Amino acid sequence: MFDNYNKVQQAVLETTLNIIIRKELQATSMALIAKESGVSTGNIYHYFKSKEDIVNELYKAIVTFNGEYVRDGLLKGTTIREKFEFGWGRVIELGKQYPQGFQFIEQYSFSPYIYEEVKKEVYTGGWCGPMNALYEEAIQAKMFTPMNPKMMVQMHYGTFVYMLKAHLHGIFELSSENVSDAIRSCWNAVTLRDVT
Repeated sequence: MFDNYNKVQQAVLETTLNIIIRKELQATSMALIAKESGVSTGNIYHYFKSKEDIVNELYKAIVTFNGEYVRDGLLKGTTIREKFEFGWGRVIELGKQYPQGFQFIEQYSFSPYIYEEVKKEVYTGGWCGPMNALYEEAIQAKMFTPMNPKMMVQMHYGTFVYMLKAHLHGIFELSSENVSDAIRSCWNAVTLRDVT
């Protein structure tokens, strides 16, 4: 998830993510990050101005990684339906394989800690932009109900978020069959007619 960073930055970002998931953001101090990462405070400040900068860089790194991961799924499909299925399948896979990143994004996407310019930058650069475009394409092709595609994507994302949260809390297992059923249900919820 942090392959584009040097070893010091990776250690700081990975450690910060672990601490935030374990203890919450308010309890995450620079001293604790330094202690648990093995990186001196001075070295941390060489790369990051503040804890807020670390958190924002962490947010950007995770959203960028998530965006690449989901876009790979969108690119696998040839039809709108295949792209829809592969894309949402990757969103769910991502949450299952990288639960800390998923939990961080869910908890802090609308946090005042995340700078507004960072939120805007990553929203278009992540997977939401390409997914919005797919929904717009489906609307233009008269396959989907004519609604705001951004709102539709968020509506479906909310469905998958709560499924993933239930899975991560052991309420139920997200099997491939469950995932396929949920994706099909979301497709059917916005489809104008029986489109295969």
